[in-house]
Amino acid sequence: MGIIQAIILAIVEGITEYLPVSSTGHMIIVSSVMGIAADDFVKMFTVAIQFGAILSVIVLYWKRFFQSVDFYYKLFVAFLPAVIIGLLFNDLIDELLENVVVVAVSLLTGGIILLFVDKWFQHKETDDINLTYPKALKIGFFQVISMIPGVSRSAATIIGGLTQNLSRKAAAEFSFFLAVPTMFGATVLKMYKYQKNVGFTSDTVPLLIIGNLVAFVVAMIAIKAFISFLTKHGFKIFGWYRIALGSFILILYFLGYNLQIV
Repeated sequence: MGIIQAIILAIVEGITEYLPVSSTGHMIIVSSVMGIAADDFVKMFTVAIQFGAILSVIVLYWKRFFQSVDFYYKLFVAFLPAVIIGLLFNDLIDELLENVVVVAVSLLTGGIILLFVDKWFQHKETDDINLTYPKALKIGFFQVISMIPGVSRSAATIIGGLTQNLSRKAAAEFSFFLAVPTMFGATVLKMYKYQKNVGFTSDTVPLLIIGNLVAFVVAMIAIKAFISFLTKHGFKIFGWYRIALGSFILILYFLGYNLQIV
Protein backbone atom coordinates (compact mmCIF):
# COMPACT_ATOMS: atom_id res chain seq x y z
CA MET A 1 0.00 0.00 0.00
CA GLY A 2 1.42 3.36 -1.05
CA ILE A 3 1.08 6.77 0.56
CA ILE A 4 -1.73 7.94 -1.78
CA GLN A 5 -3.74 4.79 -1.04
CA ALA A 6 -3.15 5.32 2.69
CA ILE A 7 -4.42 8.90 2.47
CA ILE A 8 -7.53 7.86 0.54
CA LEU A 9 -8.36 5.14 3.09
CA ALA A 10 -7.85 7.67 5.91
CA ILE A 11 -10.21 10.12 4.21
CA VAL A 12 -12.84 7.40 3.90
CA GLU A 13 -12.35 6.49 7.56
CA GLY A 14 -12.64 10.10 8.68
CA ILE A 15 -15.85 10.66 6.73
CA THR A 16 -17.65 7.41 7.48
CA GLU A 17 -16.66 6.51 11.05
CA TYR A 18 -19.16 8.81 12.77
CA LEU A 19 -21.85 8.77 10.10
CA PRO A 20 -24.49 6.00 10.24
CA VAL A 21 -23.32 4.51 6.94
CA SER A 22 -20.79 1.79 7.93
CA SER A 23 -17.09 2.47 7.44
CA THR A 24 -16.58 -1.25 6.71
CA GLY A 25 -18.79 -1.17 3.61
CA HIS A 26 -16.90 1.82 2.26
CA MET A 27 -13.52 0.24 2.96
CA ILE A 28 -14.59 -2.79 0.90
CA ILE A 29 -15.44 -0.67 -2.12
CA VAL A 30 -12.49 1.71 -1.92
CA SER A 31 -9.83 -0.92 -1.22
CA SER A 32 -11.18 -3.18 -3.98
CA VAL A 33 -11.23 -0.31 -6.51
CA MET A 34 -7.62 0.57 -5.63
CA GLY A 35 -6.58 -3.08 -5.72
CA ILE A 36 -5.20 -3.05 -2.19
CA ALA A 37 -4.36 -6.55 -0.94
CA ALA A 38 -5.89 -7.36 2.45
CA ASP A 39 -2.55 -8.19 4.10
CA ASP A 40 -1.71 -7.92 7.81
CA PHE A 41 -0.54 -4.31 7.60
CA VAL A 42 -3.59 -3.08 5.69
CA LYS A 43 -5.94 -4.78 8.15
CA MET A 44 -4.07 -3.20 11.05
CA PHE A 45 -3.89 0.19 9.31
CA THR A 46 -7.65 0.46 8.77
CA VAL A 47 -8.17 -0.05 12.50
CA ALA A 48 -5.19 1.99 13.74
CA ILE A 49 -6.23 5.16 11.89
CA GLN A 50 -9.31 5.20 14.10
CA PHE A 51 -6.98 6.81 16.65
CA GLY A 52 -7.01 10.00 14.57
CA ALA A 53 -10.79 9.88 14.49
CA ILE A 54 -10.83 9.45 18.28
CA LEU A 55 -8.69 12.55 18.76
CA SER A 56 -11.13 14.59 16.68
CA VAL A 57 -13.92 13.88 19.18
CA ILE A 58 -11.69 14.74 22.15
CA VAL A 59 -10.59 18.02 20.54
CA LEU A 60 -14.10 19.06 19.50
CA TYR A 61 -15.73 18.15 22.82
CA TRP A 62 -12.81 18.55 25.20
CA LYS A 63 -14.91 20.41 27.78
CA ARG A 64 -17.26 17.43 28.09
CA PHE A 65 -14.33 15.20 29.02
CA PHE A 66 -13.52 17.41 32.00
CA GLN A 67 -17.01 17.99 33.31
CA SER A 68 -17.23 15.18 35.91
CA VAL A 69 -16.02 11.76 36.93
CA ASP A 70 -19.62 10.58 36.60
CA PHE A 71 -19.31 11.18 32.85
CA TYR A 72 -16.57 8.53 32.66
CA TYR A 73 -18.46 6.06 34.82
CA LYS A 74 -21.43 6.20 32.46
CA LEU A 75 -19.20 5.82 29.41
CA PHE A 76 -17.66 2.76 31.06
CA VAL A 77 -21.09 1.26 31.76
CA ALA A 78 -22.11 1.82 28.12
CA PHE A 79 -18.77 0.42 26.93
CA LEU A 80 -18.95 -2.75 29.07
CA PRO A 81 -21.39 -4.85 26.98
CA ALA A 82 -19.18 -4.57 23.89
CA VAL A 83 -16.15 -5.70 25.89
CA ILE A 84 -17.90 -8.75 27.34
CA ILE A 85 -19.61 -9.86 24.13
CA GLY A 86 -16.47 -9.15 22.13
CA LEU A 87 -14.38 -11.42 24.33
CA LEU A 88 -17.00 -14.19 24.41
CA PHE A 89 -17.70 -14.26 20.67
CA ASN A 90 -14.40 -13.04 19.22
CA ASP A 91 -14.02 -15.98 16.80
CA LEU A 92 -17.57 -15.63 15.44
CA ILE A 93 -17.11 -11.89 14.97
CA ASP A 94 -13.87 -12.51 13.05
CA GLU A 95 -15.71 -14.96 10.77
CA LEU A 96 -18.45 -12.43 10.05
CA LEU A 97 -15.83 -9.79 9.29
CA GLU A 98 -14.65 -11.90 6.35
CA ASN A 99 -18.14 -12.17 4.82
CA VAL A 100 -18.94 -9.50 2.23
CA VAL A 101 -22.56 -10.65 1.94
CA VAL A 102 -23.10 -10.08 5.68
CA VAL A 103 -21.83 -6.52 5.27
CA ALA A 104 -24.11 -5.84 2.30
CA VAL A 105 -27.21 -7.30 3.97
CA SER A 106 -26.47 -5.34 7.15
CA LEU A 107 -26.20 -2.15 5.10
CA LEU A 108 -29.53 -2.84 3.43
CA THR A 109 -31.32 -3.76 6.66
CA GLY A 110 -29.92 -0.76 8.53
CA GLY A 111 -30.85 1.48 5.61
CA ILE A 112 -34.47 0.38 5.72
CA ILE A 113 -34.58 1.02 9.48
CA LEU A 114 -33.13 4.53 9.06
CA LEU A 115 -35.94 5.40 6.65
CA PHE A 116 -38.39 5.18 9.56
CA VAL A 117 -36.28 6.32 12.52
CA ASP A 118 -37.33 9.98 12.29
CA LYS A 119 -41.00 9.00 12.42
CA TRP A 120 -40.55 6.54 15.27
CA PHE A 121 -38.75 9.00 17.55
CA GLN A 122 -40.13 12.36 16.45
CA HIS A 123 -41.65 13.13 19.87
CA LYS A 124 -38.64 12.07 21.93
CA GLU A 125 -36.61 15.25 22.16
CA THR A 126 -34.24 16.16 24.97
CA ASP A 127 -30.71 17.50 24.59
CA ASP A 128 -29.80 16.41 28.10
CA ILE A 129 -27.03 13.79 27.94
CA ASN A 130 -27.01 13.28 31.71
CA LEU A 131 -28.18 9.71 31.31
CA THR A 132 -28.91 7.37 34.16
CA TYR A 133 -26.74 4.28 34.44
CA PRO A 134 -29.49 1.92 33.21
CA LYS A 135 -30.00 4.10 30.13
CA ALA A 136 -26.26 4.20 29.43
CA LEU A 137 -26.18 0.40 29.71
CA LYS A 138 -29.06 0.05 27.24
CA ILE A 139 -27.21 2.18 24.69
CA GLY A 140 -24.22 -0.05 25.28
CA PHE A 141 -26.23 -3.09 24.25
CA PHE A 142 -27.15 -1.34 21.03
CA GLN A 143 -23.43 -0.94 20.39
CA VAL A 144 -23.09 -4.73 20.61
CA ILE A 145 -25.31 -5.03 17.53
CA SER A 146 -22.69 -3.09 15.57
CA MET A 147 -20.26 -5.98 15.97
CA ILE A 148 -22.07 -7.41 12.96
CA PRO A 149 -20.06 -5.85 10.11
CA GLY A 150 -22.02 -3.36 8.04
CA VAL A 151 -24.41 -2.41 10.83
CA SER A 152 -22.42 0.76 11.69
CA ARG A 153 -21.42 1.47 15.27
CA SER A 154 -22.63 5.05 14.87
CA ALA A 155 -26.06 4.02 13.56
CA ALA A 156 -26.59 1.45 16.31
CA THR A 157 -25.60 3.72 19.20
CA ILE A 158 -27.47 6.76 17.87
CA ILE A 159 -30.66 4.71 17.58
CA GLY A 160 -29.92 3.40 21.05
CA GLY A 161 -29.77 6.98 22.30
CA LEU A 162 -33.04 7.81 20.60
CA THR A 163 -34.73 4.91 22.40
CA GLN A 164 -33.66 6.58 25.66
CA ASN A 165 -35.44 9.81 24.74
CA LEU A 166 -32.38 11.72 23.57
CA SER A 167 -32.69 14.19 20.72
CA ARG A 168 -30.90 13.47 17.44
CA LYS A 169 -28.09 15.83 18.41
CA ALA A 170 -27.68 14.42 21.92
CA ALA A 171 -27.84 10.81 20.68
CA ALA A 172 -25.19 11.51 18.05
CA GLU A 173 -22.91 13.24 20.55
CA PHE A 174 -23.16 10.40 23.08
CA SER A 175 -22.36 8.03 20.21
CA PHE A 176 -19.20 10.06 19.55
CA PHE A 177 -18.19 9.92 23.21
CA LEU A 178 -18.80 6.18 23.41
CA ALA A 179 -16.64 5.70 20.34
CA VAL A 180 -13.56 6.93 22.22
CA PRO A 181 -13.06 3.97 24.61
CA THR A 182 -14.46 1.49 22.09
CA MET A 183 -12.23 2.49 19.21
CA PHE A 184 -9.22 3.13 21.44
CA GLY A 185 -9.44 -0.41 22.82
CA ALA A 186 -9.77 -1.92 19.34
CA THR A 187 -6.86 0.19 18.04
CA VAL A 188 -4.47 -0.69 20.86
CA LEU A 189 -5.32 -4.41 20.62
CA LYS A 190 -4.86 -4.50 16.83
CA MET A 191 -1.54 -2.63 16.96
CA TYR A 192 -0.26 -4.82 19.79
CA LYS A 193 -1.06 -8.00 17.86
CA TYR A 194 0.58 -6.61 14.73
CA GLN A 195 3.74 -5.60 16.59
CA LYS A 196 3.88 -9.00 18.25
CA ASN A 197 3.35 -11.05 15.08
CA VAL A 198 4.85 -8.88 12.34
CA GLY A 199 6.45 -5.75 13.72
CA PHE A 200 6.48 -2.12 12.64
CA THR A 201 9.15 -0.91 10.23
CA SER A 202 10.51 2.39 8.93
CA ASP A 203 8.16 1.97 5.94
CA THR A 204 4.95 1.34 7.87
CA VAL A 205 5.26 3.89 10.70
CA PRO A 206 5.15 6.98 8.39
CA LEU A 207 2.00 5.60 6.72
CA LEU A 208 0.35 5.23 10.12
CA ILE A 209 1.28 8.77 11.15
CA ILE A 210 0.00 10.28 7.90
CA GLY A 211 -3.15 8.15 7.99
CA ASN A 212 -4.01 9.28 11.53
CA LEU A 213 -3.38 12.94 10.74
CA VAL A 214 -5.66 12.79 7.71
CA ALA A 215 -8.36 10.84 9.59
CA PHE A 216 -8.18 13.41 12.41
CA VAL A 217 -8.75 16.44 10.17
CA VAL A 218 -11.42 14.80 8.01
CA ALA A 219 -13.31 13.39 11.02
CA MET A 220 -13.48 16.84 12.62
CA ILE A 221 -15.06 18.26 9.48
CA ALA A 222 -17.40 15.27 9.12
CA ILE A 223 -18.63 15.49 12.73
CA LYS A 224 -19.47 19.19 12.46
CA ALA A 225 -21.25 18.72 9.14
CA PHE A 226 -23.12 15.63 10.36
CA ILE A 227 -24.50 17.29 13.50
CA SER A 228 -25.68 20.28 11.49
CA PHE A 229 -27.30 18.12 8.81
CA LEU A 230 -28.86 15.66 11.26
CA THR A 231 -30.62 18.28 13.35
CA LYS A 232 -32.18 19.82 10.24
CA HIS A 233 -32.89 16.84 7.98
CA GLY A 234 -32.82 13.61 9.98
CA PHE A 235 -31.77 10.12 8.93
CA LYS A 236 -33.74 9.33 5.78
CA ILE A 237 -31.02 10.29 3.29
CA PHE A 238 -28.56 8.02 5.11
CA GLY A 239 -31.09 5.20 4.85
CA TRP A 240 -31.40 5.55 1.08
CA TYR A 241 -27.62 5.84 0.76
CA ARG A 242 -27.08 2.61 2.74
CA ILE A 243 -29.65 0.77 0.62
CA ALA A 244 -27.89 1.92 -2.55
CA LEU A 245 -24.43 0.98 -1.24
CA GLY A 246 -25.54 -2.42 0.06
CA SER A 247 -27.26 -3.21 -3.24
CA PHE A 248 -24.16 -2.13 -5.16
CA ILE A 249 -21.91 -4.42 -3.11
CA LEU A 250 -24.28 -7.37 -3.59
CA ILE A 251 -24.43 -6.78 -7.35
CA LEU A 252 -20.64 -6.67 -7.62
CA TYR A 253 -20.32 -9.77 -5.45
CA PHE A 254 -22.76 -11.86 -7.49
CA LEU A 255 -21.16 -10.64 -10.73
CA GLY A 256 -17.97 -12.27 -9.51
CA TYR A 257 -15.90 -9.24 -8.51
CA ASN A 258 -13.25 -9.94 -5.91
CA LEU A 259 -14.38 -7.78 -3.01
CA GLN A 260 -12.17 -7.89 0.08
CA ILE A 261 -12.76 -6.74 3.61
CA VAL A 262 -9.69 -4.95 4.84
